[in-house]
Amino acid sequence: MNPLATAAALGRAAWAGIDPEGFFRRHAADRAPFTVLFPGLGEVQFFTTMDGARDILTAPGALCRAPLPNPIEPVVGKNSLILLSGEAHRRARSVLAPPFRNELMRDYVDLIAESTEREIAALRPGDHLQVGRTARSITLDVVIRVVFGVTDDARRREFSSVTTQLLRSGSAALMLVPWLRRDIAGRGPWARLVAFRTQLDDLLSEQIGERRRSGDRGGDVLALILDATDDEGSGLTDAMLHDQLRTMLAAGHETSSTSLAWALHHIHLDDKVRTRVLDELATVGTPAEMAALPYLGAVVQETLRVHPTVPIVLRRLTGPLTVAGVSCAPGDVVGIALPALHFNPDLWTDPDTFDPERFLNARPSPFQYAPFGGGYRRCIGAAFALDELAVAIGTMIKRLDLAAAQRGRPPRAVARGIATKPSREITLEVIARR
Repeated sequence: MNPLATAAALGRAAWAGIDPEGFFRRHAADRAPFTVLFPGLGEVQFFTTMDGARDILTAPGALCRAPLPNPIEPVVGKNSLILLSGEAHRRARSVLAPPFRNELMRDYVDLIAESTEREIAALRPGDHLQVGRTARSITLDVVIRVVFGVTDDARRREFSSVTTQLLRSGSAALMLVPWLRRDIAGRGPWARLVAFRTQLDDLLSEQIGERRRSGDRGGDVLALILDATDDEGSGLTDAMLHDQLRTMLAAGHETSSTSLAWALHHIHLDDKVRTRVLDELATVGTPAEMAALPYLGAVVQETLRVHPTVPIVLRRLTGPLTVAGVSCAPGDVVGIALPALHFNPDLWTDPDTFDPERFLNARPSPFQYAPFGGGYRRCIGAAFALDELAVAIGTMIKRLDLAAAQRGRPPRAVARGIATKPSREITLEVIARR
């Protein structure tokens, strides 16, 4: 790549880091791929069409791997399912995916509603609901209870505090620039991140040890994973188990909290959407019924189309692959720009409009709509995330009459740690309790 092209590619990387949705949506009408040069990762060739998404998502595992280095590795660890490739990925996924089956995840909807009720219990008319902060508290409490089965309030607060501090310590600079990861006499950003990660690992070791000593497995995800083996009869090593649990804590709640915040934002921007959600909620009485509501589910799906929390899907090729007619060589990194794909005018009618009805009238192709990735690397928690979002949104709206407390320019999505997040806090005013 010549110097001018390199400078342009680096400029695109900076723009993508500052405003990922805006940058990638700008390419929604592009049919040709475009390149972005990411520091540490190299040149990525992005595709925005259905053909490109299909070729990348259906590529055999033998032809591609997770692109490394990855900025989230300091938090989740090198053994995270997100970062593994090849046989190691297949074996780990065979252990981790079964506990997240739809029928098992539906058993947790009452717990999701309970966590939501607890978080909003103190709100009164005239109060202002800080949506992002509330969403993070709800989804973190849910993952601590669902994954680890932690019922003791003090222990849950301990898990929550350490996880929050770990994620906050992973600044964008530290995540994206590996040479900043240096311990300076036990001080500095890297030392803080390592210290919080160690604290979380100590809590995880205690929880795992208690389960193993007592023999009490319970019905949470940790219990199912401890009993699970791959097709060769092997379970996860302790090092792998820690990395997978850290991944579930970090990625599992950050992505859901962002989607919850965006969904509440859009619902209270459009009276028609809000009224239809309320009318539908009036027909049900239990969290399980709430999780199955078609329009509420469509609101969740439309939120994920407009604001995919992880906006890019990447693969590093280990063999030659043709993507949308473009010949790509071993070592190349290819990607799907989800905001561009989700706003492609060839695939979506009026893509700039927040319209949940598009998901009632048609079921999009997995190569047209991929908020959870796809293929053999699709997010194992996708089904649970959809239920969690529907129940949390439904519980909040059934209990609180809310209204937008802010006007003017809407927030944009910005890169923060593992997921993108709204650039500013979204605030809703509590009008009344129902």
